[in-house]
Amino acid sequence: MSASFTLVDHPLIQHKLTILRQKSTATAQFRQVMREIAFVLGCEVTKDLALGEKEIETPLEKGAFPYLQGKKLCFVSILRAGNGFLDGLLDLVPSARVGHVGIYRNPETLEAVRYYFKVPDALGERQIVLVDPMLATGGTAIAAAHELKQNGARQIKFMCLVAAPEGVEALSAAHPDIPIIAAALDRRLNDHGYIVPGLGDAGDRMYGTKG
Repeated sequence: MSASFTLVDHPLIQHKLTILRQKSTATAQFRQVMREIAFVLGCEVTKDLALGEKEIETPLEKGAFPYLQGKKLCFVSILRAGNGFLDGLLDLVPSARVGHVGIYRNPETLEAVRYYFKVPDALGERQIVLVDPMLATGGTAIAAAHELKQNGARQIKFMCLVAAPEGVEALSAAHPDIPIIAAALDRRLNDHGYIVPGLGDAGDRMYGTKG
């Protein structure tokens, strides 16, 4: 497995991920649990943000204390399923900027097709966290990362719920500078490009639509 891959096996994440995997989990609960997992995963993703010091006064004395420095963090969602992570991440970092990349996977060729791109300015000065619940073939994540780099992004991390070995290898080969943070590394892809055992189509389950 790629050295840039981090598996976050926190007990609460693993418990909540089992709820998402369960076929009978209702749409409303699926969305809420996605939000909860995103918050905990976000703590791992943001643990190396740059800190400076700020002079403040506590109720007892003045002093210099840690304070985030630099441009605001940017969360970029791969539409549409990536939006399920945004509320939890923004609970953690309310001041973060948000971008969206619209890329879908052609069901026959499994290739990524872009249809939307809207991101904040100064991408090159921001830490970018690219989010999508599933890392299957890796094609969508690779294409989204390419679009971000074409628009100046230099520091990108990729965060997902469930990854397949094939997707991790593909993304790491195409973008070896992008760390991958996931809650699970599942067994494989099936013949239709879905992760096994996986949790099905995250977008459909989150929004109550059919594949």
